[in-house]
Amino acid sequence: MPHQQLKSTIQKSLIILTLFISNQTLAHNKSEQIFANEKAIIFTTMDNKTVNAFEGYIEVPENRNKTNSRLIPVKYVRFPATGENKGSPIIYLSGGPGGSGIDTAKYPKFRFPLFMALREFGDVIALDQRGTGSSKTAPKCVSSQTLPLTIKLTNNSVTQLYQKAASECVDFWQKEGVDILGYTTTQSALDIEDLRKHLKAEKVSLWGISYGSHLAFSAMKELNGSIDKVVIASAEGLNQTVKLPAETDAYFARLQQAINTQPEAKSAYSDIVTLMHNVHKKLERNPMPMSIPQRDGSNIEMLFQKVHLQIIASSMIADPQRGLKHLLMLYKTLDQGSDEVLVEFLKRGYFTNSPISFDAMSFAMDIASGITEERLALVNEQAKTSLLGLALNFPMPHLNKAVKGLDLGDNFREDPVSDIPTLLLTGTLDGRTYMTSQTIATKGLSKLTHVTIKNAGHNLFMVSPEVTKTIKLFLSNKEIKTESITINLPKLI
Repeated sequence: MPHQQLKSTIQKSLIILTLFISNQTLAHNKSEQIFANEKAIIFTTMDNKTVNAFEGYIEVPENRNKTNSRLIPVKYVRFPATGENKGSPIIYLSGGPGGSGIDTAKYPKFRFPLFMALREFGDVIALDQRGTGSSKTAPKCVSSQTLPLTIKLTNNSVTQLYQKAASECVDFWQKEGVDILGYTTTQSALDIEDLRKHLKAEKVSLWGISYGSHLAFSAMKELNGSIDKVVIASAEGLNQTVKLPAETDAYFARLQQAINTQPEAKSAYSDIVTLMHNVHKKLERNPMPMSIPQRDGSNIEMLFQKVHLQIIASSMIADPQRGLKHLLMLYKTLDQGSDEVLVEFLKRGYFTNSPISFDAMSFAMDIASGITEERLALVNEQAKTSLLGLALNFPMPHLNKAVKGLDLGDNFREDPVSDIPTLLLTGTLDGRTYMTSQTIATKGLSKLTHVTIKNAGHNLFMVSPEVTKTIKLFLSNKEIKTESITINLPKLI
């Protein structure tokens, strides 16, 4: 057969095959149940993986506590179940607060494979909670307040500035028709119930991480009889929006133990707690004048202080697999009197002359969840001597009760008591939510399965195939025989 004829035959065959696959896809979509406000889509990840899915939304009251509250959209992407025994829909609850569930499914080399794997047990829903991602309707607020970069900061001065900015933003959102009192975890939990009804499901299962677990705990209290199973990782209890500084110190002690397993790292960092305290003391005595190069060729002048370093550290300790070794290098070089590594950090834009700004959802959710007076007193006392002080949860507790009527009260902050089957996954090197706290937050769950992932940090879902296997065993009601999974510790130097 001549080359040109062969080429033509192959092209025709490919066209026929493509049409066949397309028709099969359409037939598959037609056989799927489609709910109100849904349309079939080809879901595409940021690294160009594709899958058939449905895009939909529900409309919910912005504030159910207010008569005639306006309706706002809560959008989602539904990945249809692939298993023969279709169970309850599995709703993914993103962290933050403020993370987009839909974007989480799109991120390259992230959680998309897990979204796909869980379809074996039911429809998997990537949810954009109220005020996040494609569900965002409230405009970002840019205040007139700016955190000064060239003068010495105090906790009181920072608190006052942020509270002024908060007050401005509440006024701004009110003028924009946004009811900021509707952006609470309780309201988001009730959105889950509305979504369950929309999907015509008897029950739903919840799958969340970090703040997503915080929302799941609220739903366990609010939605009696509506939740089938719960899978949570890196759990944040209902009174744990503000973490205890002493538990952050305990994390650094665990980190030192991990460092000591690597001879080269142990030689370089024999005592990270002392190293960090020494650098902090130097900055307290002598803040560092810095000139930070910008992309446009200009420079930003800054007086680099202890609080700035604590904020940088707080942003980098979540996972040992990410920036931790660079943070250790930053402390080491500062201790040695060099600012070369610090300049590279500051060039990333950690601190700018931009005004203080807020997104409505992430701003309001943390203030609404708040903190009990007893815990706040403990946090403030521990912060006086702890490594990172109040930086880990900034700008909380600085904005605690900054919006009148938003705080949900101490009844909200009581941990759930429930017999809903729950799987808790905890990383031993999680620098955001801590092992002891997660045990406390789940103490009232009578059907809890707790699996510890040794050497894992905060974002632990994809650190090992064994994690996926464990979640699948749990969702299939099979016995989980292991209490721990061990992963390799990344090189820390």
